[in-house]
Amino acid sequence: MVFNTGSALLDAIVLAAVSKEPEGTYGYKITQDVREAIEISESTLYPVLRRLQKDDCLEVYDMEIAGRNRRYYKVTPQGRIQLQLYCSEWKNYSAKISKIFEGVA
Repeated sequence: MVFNTGSALLDAIVLAAVSKEPEGTYGYKITQDVREAIEISESTLYPVLRRLQKDDCLEVYDMEIAGRNRRYYKVTPQGRIQLQLYCSEWKNYSAKISKIFEGVA
């Protein structure tokens, strides 16, 4: 993708990806899900996850899988409110941009 992804849009995409799994999901799976929309590296993803956790949008818990600890992320009630705001803002923003592009070859 040739467009720059700002931090708010990145936060929105990550929150949306995590929200698809009500019981939570782990970093690698989040990376794979986000990559369906934009290219992202794990070194970019983890600071976003930490920021969302700090902002009380995500909660974190560890679970043992095959003898190893795996960190899971789950959207909090505050995170759901923030995601709804992002979705509303995105619909407005993308509609305006789409309108500008209408009729352009």
